Amino acid sequence: MDIKRAKQEIERTVKAYLARDAAGNYRIPALRQRPILLMGPPGVGKTQIVEQAARECGVALVAYTITHHTRQSAVGLPFIRERNFDGRTRSVTEYTMSEIIASVYAKMEQTGLRQGILFIDEINCVSETLAPTMLQFLQYKTFGNQAVPEGWVIVTAGNPPEYNKSVREFDLVTLDRVRRIDVEPSLPAWQEYARAQRLHPAVTAYLELRPQHFYKVEQDVDGAQFVTARGWEDLSAMLQTCDALDLPVDEDLIGQYLRHPEVSRDFAAYWALYKKYHEDYGVEDILRGKPFDRVVERALNAGFDERLSLVSLLLAGLNVRFSAAREADAITDACYQQLRAYKRGLERQGAGSTPAALLADQCSDAADRLTAETAAGRLTPQEAGIHRQALELLRAWARTVPDDADGDEAFDLVRAGFNRQVRKREEAVAAAGDALESAFDFMERAFQNEQEMVVFVNELALGPDSAPFLSDNECERFEQYSQTLLLDAAHDRLLAELERDDLRQSEHSRDF
Repeated sequence: MDIKRAKQEIERTVKAYLARDAAGNYRIPALRQRPILLMGPPGVGKTQIVEQAARECGVALVAYTITHHTRQSAVGLPFIRERNFDGRTRSVTEYTMSEIIASVYAKMEQTGLRQGILFIDEINCVSETLAPTMLQFLQYKTFGNQAVPEGWVIVTAGNPPEYNKSVREFDLVTLDRVRRIDVEPSLPAWQEYARAQRLHPAVTAYLELRPQHFYKVEQDVDGAQFVTARGWEDLSAMLQTCDALDLPVDEDLIGQYLRHPEVSRDFAAYWALYKKYHEDYGVEDILRGKPFDRVVERALNAGFDERLSLVSLLLAGLNVRFSAAREADAITDACYQQLRAYKRGLERQGAGSTPAALLADQCSDAADRLTAETAAGRLTPQEAGIHRQALELLRAWARTVPDDADGDEAFDLVRAGFNRQVRKREEAVAAAGDALESAFDFMERAFQNEQEMVVFVNELALGPDSAPFLSDNECERFEQYSQTLLLDAAHDRLLAELERDDLRQSEHSRDF
């Protein structure tokens, strides 16, 4: 199955294994809660989907790569203690707590979450001495005499032997204790993930044009040549950073991520063209609504690769603006909550506290909450960044409040700062809306009702920044095209599927 379906299976398993009956007992007893074994090629995204599943199920996650563990770290160190049996004192070997089990308890203390996923990666690469321990772990959820805490679901992952010389084949006894899920590379499933993770548009546009280069693992006389989903994602992060810092990107750098000479050369050539198209077409000028007769004429005469790359560049420029508008909106909302809290505090203010001191205390409390929430993993990096910026604004407003200000004066000063932030939000939303209208102006002149317009509107409808923006801010042309082009495209796909069904039925008829 593809990685998207595998993620759904993990989420459903977590819900099923943690479900209880009316008496408070697990509907599936711990002994029957088979661990999941994700088996798939390297870099396909096994670790990422476990992280996503834990976050979306609202449970904690402890992840370990088992290959660096010894029997002592997995089971615990032996020690001797004395015990009395039938009136005689005897020396007995016991074990300290496993490092892995201790990490589960530590995660519960850190996050306050009592349920979670214990993820063990590369489980079929364990050493000879650890193999019996892994069998015990998979069947009884224990390391030595230390049990995985109640409410924790075990998910494991491994690579097939053709990808890793260190792999140990699981025997029937072990396989009879796990739920094996074989994961295969799937570009459509990965494209959904790439869109949600905001990967570099050059990567997603290239793979739209060259889907056969998404995942390759080959062997020749020079050794392994490969490109994986992980390679594309890591390359995307580097490209985004190079863009931000104006650092050069060449074939040597690309080849350090895409370890397949043919693919790395082809993407390097595409990258050079992609950057050239950005300059030649004046993408920022298009989004600012400046005259573009020359570039419209070039787009009309361009090949499909160039036209699709241009659409990708326009979407990238729009997404920067959509993201800025959404960030300004989220910061404003967070500031509004702080403003409300300050007003309530002023209304309850006691005689021993000044409005300035009250606001300083509120800033301190907000900082402590942000630190705790971030440490516990309850906030994504984006959410933490929003709250951090809102806190900095609150601190800036606090510095404008004199120590001797009364309640009304203090609140007016803080509200003035908030009103400035509201105007910034309005400006960011207006800038994104204006750019979108300019983009539609260009698209209508260059690609009216053609496939490029379908791609453009579809990406607007699905983008993690564009879709929420369009939900909150009306755009008549987007509504118009989404109701016509996307419905037509869906209709065309349905007809194509029906034609394929008819073809398959006719082939089966000939067989009989």
